[in-house]
Amino acid sequence: MSRLALFWQHIKTISWKELLITFNSPVDRRILLFPVLIQGFLFGYSATFNLDSAPYALLDMSQSVASADLAAHIEAASSLQLVRVLPNASGIADAIDSGDAMLVVVIPSDFADKLSRGEKSPIQTIADGRNTMTAGLALGYVNRIVADYNRERNGTSVELLTRTWYNPTQNTRWNFLPGLIGMISFTQVIMLAGLSVARERELGTFDQLLVTPLSPTEILIGKALPPTLIGLFQSTALLLIARFWFDIPFAGSLPLFYLTLLIFVLSSTGIGLTISAIADNMQQVLVYVFVLLLPLALLSGIVTPIRNMPEALQILTYADPLRFAVESIRRIYLEGAGFTDIAPNFLPMLAVAAVTLPLAGWLFRHKIT
Repeated sequence: MSRLALFWQHIKTISWKELLITFNSPVDRRILLFPVLIQGFLFGYSATFNLDSAPYALLDMSQSVASADLAAHIEAASSLQLVRVLPNASGIADAIDSGDAMLVVVIPSDFADKLSRGEKSPIQTIADGRNTMTAGLALGYVNRIVADYNRERNGTSVELLTRTWYNPTQNTRWNFLPGLIGMISFTQVIMLAGLSVARERELGTFDQLLVTPLSPTEILIGKALPPTLIGLFQSTALLLIARFWFDIPFAGSLPLFYLTLLIFVLSSTGIGLTISAIADNMQQVLVYVFVLLLPLALLSGIVTPIRNMPEALQILTYADPLRFAVESIRRIYLEGAGFTDIAPNFLPMLAVAAVTLPLAGWLFRHKIT
């Protein structure tokens, strides 16, 4: 048998052993499946969001005194933050797709003329439906500003026309459930990968594993594959719940969706295996995992928008693979984003995998030598 074939046979053998250990117990099987289903339905029905400041872009095609007055009213609102002034309508899609602006306020070219004739003069707001609750709150802010503007100008009739991209009904679960696909698989993968070596030590089979003709690299890869496969399975279960139970339309590409998940799960497995190599027993693994999970979840942007965090925390989120997985999955699922749109998010996740997997291998070899 060639060296490559033998290497692959060793990896299959240890991966199969890990899967048998994981699924041998009925309790373990229930733990792997039921929390995914329960959390999927629970968060799908109960998730909400809040917003302190909404970034917006302005497109003033009127360039009149009246439009400048309205723009000044909007800019003066503490609940809104002007991030872009667009020269023309072609910049609207980029402002929203890039995430720089939560909504775009468009003042039409005939705005001042209609006001001077006493007619209703509509302005348009285009909101980013990938953040449903925050988009709804932002539109509410603009509504109040327009109402105040009308009162100050003695009944001037400015009519607000709203449009929400990617989520026309502004349904909160459309935003939350795609992000939950990444979060729950992240939790399970880190836990499974983290317990793999520690469980061997507690069961007394670790020494037996070391006398087999398996190299540390083969053992590491063999232990990384089962959590990866289980993470992909759980993500698929949540995808089916979101798509067929909650009827959230999937706008993107399934191959790109699974490529994103695979890269994300690899980075999660690297974190879990690093924890497993550091910990001496399963209790330590559980402590390390729970200490890490809450900060990583909070920094991912699934609970609150990253743009609302202090600048120091925004920088810290670049070390969190869950942030980029949540953003990528949401964009693929709701927006139908393509590879070129998502590719920049692959780099931080691959960087985490490139650091943690070799680190886990080094720690693993260091522990057994």
